[in-house]
Amino acid sequence: MTLILALLGGYLLGSVPFGLVIARTLGLGDLRQIGSGNIGATNVLRTGHKGAALATLLLDSGKGAIAVLLALWVLGPGTASALAGLGAFLGHLYPVWLRFQGGKGVATYLGILLAIAPVAGVLTCGTWLVAAVIGRMSSLAALVAALAAPVWLLITDAGQAVLPTFVMTLLIFWKHRENIVRIRTGTESRINLTGRKDPDDITKP
Repeated sequence: MTLILALLGGYLLGSVPFGLVIARTLGLGDLRQIGSGNIGATNVLRTGHKGAALATLLLDSGKGAIAVLLALWVLGPGTASALAGLGAFLGHLYPVWLRFQGGKGVATYLGILLAIAPVAGVLTCGTWLVAAVIGRMSSLAALVAALAAPVWLLITDAGQAVLPTFVMTLLIFWKHRENIVRIRTGTESRINLTGRKDPDDITKP
């Protein structure tokens, strides 16, 4: 029962669609009708509002970290904290409030890793940053970082978190399946840090 509650509590926390809320509050429109239609920070950036994108990134990663830390505080080290993190991740991907149509989970994934295994989490964030700078594609950076995360966990002796992390990695690849096709065909959009709306990217097809 304790493990079920940890999973459910994490899910409820992770299901809060911060990107959607922030965009609406600032009058930026409905993220589901902008760019990729995703509710995450990368799509918020497509509105041209860097502050909103940063806030979304911090809150989406923060809810994953908080789910893990709350479980650690209330229940102590063990399986419950990993399940709380997995629940938060699933909540972001499949929020009941949005008919289970959520984001792709990258920021939440990184927040969970930072809370479960800080060293491996920092290394995974560094992997994302290097891949993003080199490839200039958020989706490609996410895939590279997701693949690297279980390896970093093993190297840093945090192997107890490998299984839930591997499950999340598989889900990230599943949620990025359309991006993978576009990466292979050379049509994936690049990271835009100009702060200007991209007319070719702002309207969801």
